[in-house]
Amino acid sequence: MHNVEGEKIYMYFTGNLSIVLENPEENKERNHLHAAGHTCILKDAFDCESATEIANLISTEKVDAALAIHLYKAGRLLQGCKIPFGIIFGGTDINEDVRCEEKHRVMGTILGEARFAVAFTVKIKELAAAEWPDARKKIYVQTQGIKTTPSETFDWYRFLQNAGIPTDVDNLHIFLLICGLRRIKDPLYLVDVFSDWHRKEPSVHLGIIGPAVDPLFTCEVKEKVKRAPGVHLLQEMSQDDLHAAMKRCFAVVNSSISEGMSAAILEAMDLGIPALARNIPGNAAIIKHKDTGLLFSDPEEFVVLSKSLMNDPIMKTEIVRKAKVYVKKHHSWECEGKTYQNLVLRLQ
Repeated sequence: MHNVEGEKIYMYFTGNLSIVLENPEENKERNHLHAAGHTCILKDAFDCESATEIANLISTEKVDAALAIHLYKAGRLLQGCKIPFGIIFGGTDINEDVRCEEKHRVMGTILGEARFAVAFTVKIKELAAAEWPDARKKIYVQTQGIKTTPSETFDWYRFLQNAGIPTDVDNLHIFLLICGLRRIKDPLYLVDVFSDWHRKEPSVHLGIIGPAVDPLFTCEVKEKVKRAPGVHLLQEMSQDDLHAAMKRCFAVVNSSISEGMSAAILEAMDLGIPALARNIPGNAAIIKHKDTGLLFSDPEEFVVLSKSLMNDPIMKTEIVRKAKVYVKKHHSWECEGKTYQNLVLRLQ
């Protein structure tokens, strides 16, 4: 799943029911379980108005079990439901939502009802276990597995033209920021400094791509980008085309305020593209600075590190090589699949 931080609910069946999916290309866990013979329905938690809506779906479709991504936003819709379910921590639930007393209470209740929970890192497990000690034994650590599938027919020059990026510039350097357009992802964090850099070096461009998760904030992003030379808000594309676009870019960027585990960073590593990420716990958990990627603490440092990457091809080559080794070792698609297939047995 290319996780752009939508919060999902998966419903699992054991019969030969048809699969109903909103975006089949974004559903990694669904793919793992479908491969094991399960049939699934996907619901986006942002589109669900209440737990009653989910309860009606469970009843109508005779759902056997459920799996929610994000303890609060998706998990609360399963509170008190009559079927077994599991939880995958999203990152912002444990890093941010625990600070709200009401959300903390609700999440504790949901975690108590869940058969199991999955954390992407040991640190996330420990943070969750510190909040709800009774749940420690049901929390499993499974890093995100990565499989990239770049399209062989992707048209890079059409992509640049559609983005409004000149194709006749020498040594073009495209930085790609992939995220859902919402405040926690902070896509505007680098816009001003990047635009200033572009004015001095017209060959550098920043492309922002991702779904409009927060419509109001998306309007804010559009207005800001309109006034920022060198920064482009790009149209969404299929997973295969996105991977192909990433391969042609100079670097992939992450500027989130909070992050569970960024699939975009891991995909960049797998595709042989350097990752520049904001120095937050979720990103630092998968990037070793100047080893498997680069971590920046403010917009100005981002530019300094970007320039060093541009001016030192040997450093870039080494970062890319080590990142690829890291992903292969710690983010195996096959291992992740086995974990979820085994965990779902706990929902029977």
